[in-house]
Amino acid sequence: MMTSLPNIVLSLALLASTSSAFVATPFLSRPLLVRGGTSNGHNAASSSGDTPVTLPEFENQEAYLEYMKGVSALPKGFATGTAKGIFVSKEAPAMGNLPIKGTIIHLTEGPAENWAAVFTSNKFPGAPVIVGRQRLADGGPLHALVINNKVSNVCSGGDGVGDSEMVCEAVAKALNLEGGSNTVLPSSTGVIGWRLPAKELAKDVVPAAIENLDASCGMDAASAIMTTDRWPKLRSKTLSSGARIVGIAKGAGMIEPNMATMLSYIMTDATIPKATMQRILSKVSNESFNSMSVDGDESTSDTVVMIGSSQVDGTDEAEFEEAAMEICKGLAADIVRNGEGTGHVMRVQIDNFPGSALEARRLGRHIVNGPLFKCAVSGNDPNTGRLAGAIGAFMGKYKPDGPVDKMSLTLGDRTIFKDGKFVLEGDDVEKELSDHMANAQYDEHSDYPAHQRFVEIGVDFGAGTGDASATVLGSDLTGEYVVVNADYRS
Repeated sequence: MMTSLPNIVLSLALLASTSSAFVATPFLSRPLLVRGGTSNGHNAASSSGDTPVTLPEFENQEAYLEYMKGVSALPKGFATGTAKGIFVSKEAPAMGNLPIKGTIIHLTEGPAENWAAVFTSNKFPGAPVIVGRQRLADGGPLHALVINNKVSNVCSGGDGVGDSEMVCEAVAKALNLEGGSNTVLPSSTGVIGWRLPAKELAKDVVPAAIENLDASCGMDAASAIMTTDRWPKLRSKTLSSGARIVGIAKGAGMIEPNMATMLSYIMTDATIPKATMQRILSKVSNESFNSMSVDGDESTSDTVVMIGSSQVDGTDEAEFEEAAMEICKGLAADIVRNGEGTGHVMRVQIDNFPGSALEARRLGRHIVNGPLFKCAVSGNDPNTGRLAGAIGAFMGKYKPDGPVDKMSLTLGDRTIFKDGKFVLEGDDVEKELSDHMANAQYDEHSDYPAHQRFVEIGVDFGAGTGDASATVLGSDLTGEYVVVNADYRS
């Protein structure tokens, strides 16, 4: 039976009550171009070893990976290990041997009392989510995390919870954890409905991953948890106390967060009390992961975990929260940019909304999820009527009493709509809008993030109309998205 999480995790009202918005960060119109791991004459790893809010531009995948390795040093008290394996699906044996990966995050200095998590609100949660909720409700420490890709262990024909616990037991045995499997948190991602190859993971993958444990760098773990992701995602920050925060995430499709999203693991050596850490994680998830969408489909396996090894004392909690927010917003943007088939990222800024911040975020999602407008962005076609139509449809359905007479719209730096009418006269305006979209475009087949630019969309309901605001990120819709999802299981 699924045990309910404490209100701090499962209460949508709690998250909705967070009134501060996902603050838009101005992007660099021409960020630094990194070739072969160098940036403006400096080594790819900055002196602080941290990721900036806006990553530099990269010329190729090699440059991106080299740069990211330089900013991926793990906090004290952590080690990660990965390994590959093979299995045959009981549901589709004709597909033959299929690959699977396992990743271990181990707290080397002992179990962590200070950890927090948020999970999907999908009514068909994966077995690892059920186990994770129980671990959180029990309030015990964590000593390790185990993540597998390829199979999500959701609503399978077998004993999904038992399979997850089998893998946790294998981790506890191999690491000789005093607290046993109850101190191991599982996560799975991949095909829904298939049984987890628990025996293969427990016997082959977990022991090999533990043999490969390394305390130096988080990039291997960021890569191993990927499924249809095109590149690994990692963000890092060093605080004035010397404490460090490193976050990794996977997610490219089935991204419509609600309470949490995809899989993400935030590791820190700061000493932050458990209750404070849970409050911070719930807030930053709300303002980052819950403010993005790739395709409008909420996952059954969404999990975000924050865990502290408590190796560094004296960290200012406000500074920690600010850094955690920066990391999670960065990871959220990385996920959308890495979305399946994504060639543009839209950033929708909503101001003076006549309702709650949660409703403003819903409007933002409605805009970025509209297939007609997504296709227009993909083609660099400023078909702005689709944008206005999406807004009008949302307001008519969900906020019929919400005034729109003062609403103005912007695309890039250009006002395109005000006083109930479009302002689009002339070929020069058409070219300006199309050029803005084209400037934010990148190759939807790319295996690295070439730049960090956005298609900037502003929706302002007018001063005095309301006081809610939100920033929502979304992706365009390309043929590559259809290709990926038409052949996902193989």
